[in-house]
Amino acid sequence: MAATIGSQAHVWTGPERRAADQAVHDAANLPLERVGAKIFRYGLALIFLWAGLLKFTAYEAKNIEPMVSNSPIWAWAYQSLGLQGLSNVIGVIEISVGLLIVTRAFWPKASAIGSIGAVITFLITLSFMLTTPGVWEPGYGFPALSALPGQFLAKDLVLLGVSIWTAGEAWRASRRLSAR
Repeated sequence: MAATIGSQAHVWTGPERRAADQAVHDAANLPLERVGAKIFRYGLALIFLWAGLLKFTAYEAKNIEPMVSNSPIWAWAYQSLGLQGLSNVIGVIEISVGLLIVTRAFWPKASAIGSIGAVITFLITLSFMLTTPGVWEPGYGFPALSALPGQFLAKDLVLLGVSIWTAGEAWRASRRLSAR
């Protein structure tokens, strides 16, 4: 590929060509990536805020009972605090994580910390796939997930990825901000 720079013709080398192609690709995808990044971050925060608020209701506490009562991570708290008490604690944690995630525009480091909290949350919920009865469809076993709780928990794999991405992006932004 050749380009005219001033009055001289310039032949693009392999690295120059790749850099130019990448710049065009980046410019074309930037609006989609910006929209996607906002949906990633603020959708994740909304899930945490919404689910956290619901943890204060009796019906949501009842929904998490099979998972927390069988979890080595949460069983002790279930025994100590009771179902609604534990659900309330989880609600406070989830609301805190959601609020931290939304601070990205003005406090990226706090947003990164919130996203790390989300990573931890989803690692814990994914561990429920190993400890909660009824995750695997009776008679079929692995890999046949039941609708509830199996498929319900499996979606947390994607949310884990979103959380890792938002943590990395916010952390990078906080480093750029502190370098100024």
